[in-house]
This record gives sequence, C-alpha cells and structure tokens, in this order.
Amino acid sequence: MKKVIPALLLSFSLLGTTVSVSAAPPEHSNYKERYIPVQLLGMNDFHGQLDVYGTVAGKKVGGAEYLAAYLKEYEADAKRNNTDTLKVHVGDAIGASAPTSALLQDEPTIELFNELDMDVATVGNHEFDEGIEEMMRLINGGEHEATGYFEGANFPFTVANVMNEETGEPILPPYVIKKVNGMPIGFIGVVTTETPNIVVPSAVEGIEFTDEVEAINKTAAELKDKGVQSIVVLAHNPVLSDQDGSNPSGDVVEFANEVDDEIDVIYGAHNHSYANTIVDNKLIVQSYANGTAFSDVDLMIDPKTKDIVHKEAEIVTTYHEGIEPDTEVKEMVDSYKAKVAPLVNEVIGEATDPLTRKQDDSGESALGNFTADSQRAVMGTDIAFMNPGGIRADLDAGDITWGEVYTTSPFGNSLVSMELTGEQIKSVLEQQWSGSYQRILQISGLQYTWDQNAPIGERIVEITDDEGNPINPDQTYTVTANNYLATGGDGFTVFKEGKNPVNGPVDYEAMVEYIKSFEEPIQAPALDRIDVQ
Repeated sequence: MKKVIPALLLSFSLLGTTVSVSAAPPEHSNYKERYIPVQLLGMNDFHGQLDVYGTVAGKKVGGAEYLAAYLKEYEADAKRNNTDTLKVHVGDAIGASAPTSALLQDEPTIELFNELDMDVATVGNHEFDEGIEEMMRLINGGEHEATGYFEGANFPFTVANVMNEETGEPILPPYVIKKVNGMPIGFIGVVTTETPNIVVPSAVEGIEFTDEVEAINKTAAELKDKGVQSIVVLAHNPVLSDQDGSNPSGDVVEFANEVDDEIDVIYGAHNHSYANTIVDNKLIVQSYANGTAFSDVDLMIDPKTKDIVHKEAEIVTTYHEGIEPDTEVKEMVDSYKAKVAPLVNEVIGEATDPLTRKQDDSGESALGNFTADSQRAVMGTDIAFMNPGGIRADLDAGDITWGEVYTTSPFGNSLVSMELTGEQIKSVLEQQWSGSYQRILQISGLQYTWDQNAPIGERIVEITDDEGNPINPDQTYTVTANNYLATGGDGFTVFKEGKNPVNGPVDYEAMVEYIKSFEEPIQAPALDRIDVQ
C-alpha cells in the first residue's frame, strides 16, 4: 500500500529562486538513513534557446552554458550527499528554436542534452513540427540533406498516448524504467491531445493522440505488474500555481485527481509557467521555459516497498549572477554560432520603435500587423492573416538583423495565396473563438469590430477593407496565409475551402524582403485594425 503523507511544508521566496513545496516526511527521526534518496533535475520547453538570455527581477537568466553549470553543480552537490541524480525533459526541447539551433535542424539542442547526460525525455507538440520522420531522425539518428549524418540522442524518449493508426502501437516506448541503487523508477510520457490542432496537419498524418489519463493509467498498471512502485509522469500539458503552491490549475491538476495513486510526481509543460504544488498527494512541478529555470525534485524511496515515501521540489532560476558558465557547453554553443553567423548577423533594416507581439484588449499587436503587412505585400493580395502563436519574439528598435527576423518566425512556414469570399472571410474571423481558447488572427487589409458578449459564431459586428469599404459577402478576395493556417491549423478550417491556391516564399524570407524595401527606418504600425466592444 502507498504510504499517505498527511501534511504540507511550505517555504518560498517570491523571486522564484528557492521556492519549495514538499510532502511531510514519514514520522521517523531516522528516515533519511532508512530510505534511498534520489534527485530529479527537470526542464521543460527548452525550445532550442541555446544562446538566448532572458531577464528576471532585472537579472540575466538562461543560456545553455548557464543552465549546464547549474545542473552540474546540483548533481555534484547531490553526489557529495550520496544521492544519485536523474535528468528529465518534458517536451518541446526543439521547435520555435533560436537560429543557432534551428538552422542546423535542431541537432545542436540534442547534442547539448547528450552532453548534459539527459536520462529520459518526452515529446511536446513542437517535436512534431517537421513530421514524424524528422522527429525520429533526431531521436534515433540519420541523414538530413542540409546537415548530413546525425548520431541522434543518447537518451530515451517516451510517449504513451501517441499511436500509429495502422498498427495501434505507440510510436515511442510508453514508459522508461531507470534504476537507482536497485530501486526501479518508471517514467511515463504523454503529450497534449491538442497537438493535431497546433501543428501543420500533414506533420501528424497516420498517428492518433489518445486521452492522456487513460494512457497514463494503462501504462502505470503495466509498470506495477513489473514491480515498479515509484512512478513519475512527464506530461507536456499545461499547469500553473501560485508561488506558495496555492491555486493550482490546468490539465495536470485534473490528471492528478484521475490517475493511479501509485504515481507520485507529475511534471507539467506547454504553457511556460511556474508550478510547485501537491494535488491528491501528487507533487506537480513546471519550471517556466527556455532554460530560464529548472526543477529540483528530491525523493525518498523505501527499499522494502520500492515506493516513494517523501517528495519535495524547488524551482531554481538560472541567474547568471553568482555562477560561472560551463566552459565545455559554451565552446559547443560558440561553434554552432560561428556556423550560422554570416547569415544571422546580416543587418537588413532599422526600426525607430520596438515592434512587439504584445496584444492589446482587441487582440492586435504591432508586430502582428507588421508581419501580416509583409506577407500581404510580398504575395500581392487584398488581405493577409497571421496566427499569433507563430510570432515568437519581438523586434527591438535599432538595427534589424536577419537572425532577429528569423527568431520572430522560426517555423519556416511557406506562404499561400488563395481566393475566399467575403462570407468565408467572416467565417474565418468567427473561428477565432471556436477552439478551447481565443486565437485573434493578426491582419492586413482589413478592419473589424467584435462583440465580446455575443454568442460564439456571432461576434463579428462589422468588417471593412483598409479603406473603409464594407466587405461584400458575395465578392471574391485574394487572401494570404501561411501553410499552417491554409491547411486548417489552430482550428481555422475555412482556409481549406480557399480556391486557386498559389505557393509563395517562406514567411521569414518574405519579412526580410519586406524590411529591405523600406528606404527609411520602420515605424511600428498603429493599433487601429481591430476594435472590441
């Protein structure tokens, strides 16, 4: 039987550096001597951010060389305390990556994880961006026309809820078992069932994403049949909590109440948030994203029952201050940067103002407008639509480099022009609220008002072109969208009805061409295309 931990011990720092939530230890004064300690160091949503830094509380964070330094320091400290360490990643290691990784087919990120001695990982939705074949090449090794032969990952991946439609079997092992001092720990991977809605449909042809809870429980039963009583779930699903562990919410919280009670730890991911809480006696953690933080989960395993009897977590921010970057990893990253530098560092234009992706109350952003403008201009259409999730970084004021443009649009989606009627254009706009959350498309060549209190499907109040002429439901307009939207991505299925499609350049190449066409420094577009009432 699983030992029930009756209480919580809370300690936290609001800066997020040493926040910890723990289940109280068994009531034995010598429990540390009786049980086997294990340290889990976890990350999620790294997104190939090898050489990208962020800021937390006015201090620099992130970057592969600093992340590596922290992980190695924590592992060394654990070893001095006779504790073994396992490292895990919870999906989206790649995809939406910085040029240093993306332009080399994200092989540098896998090589980084090899260098870090990663023990087990699951896949996120972005691992599917370039399709199953490319995902498997990065995992198992193989040839790519741009980079040659790649050896692949030297650590296993697991996902229990992604099935080959033809065979009915998981595309990757549903679990991985790691032994620490003879104690088996089972890791079950799952990925959000929203994945088919947020990647190019062709990338997930032939596979099925099944219910996460059902997959977890089925796999947990298999692990228990093998005598594994210590079980950890790596869930690429959203979760968040307050810094003190209160107010937990998200898919993973719902999972905690429904999955097998032999599961002690559930990692979350996908929404790039903080979580460190306990729900239904299950420890739940998520450590932001992009290498800006990681989780230190400390376990105690009873050698008699092989069960986890104590767990606690700390979310650690990777501040640059107070630690030296890892030399070996820095050399690795510098070598990747040198390979892509001639292209990445090319200055292609100048901006007088920052162009940010921050959306106002209506859902409009300056960079969203500019991106849609670039696509409309290059394709020569009446209207353009851009999905906001495809805009991954801001453009700062001053010189604009090729690499900065690439970072804003790192998916390499090609542009497609098509013909839609005014009625279909209205239907596209109505689909912004048809999914599990609103997705306000960024637009060019249109202006419209939407009513936030109207029923879904009836929210568009008025639509005009950019000169104020009403959009005629029966008139045909030329429209640009990227191939993700054009094939129904994000649930915008009306685009699939478009007539006379014409393929164009890749989206970031279109923006580079557009920026180069400016003779004067670029000013941020006004936010006057979408109104909400």
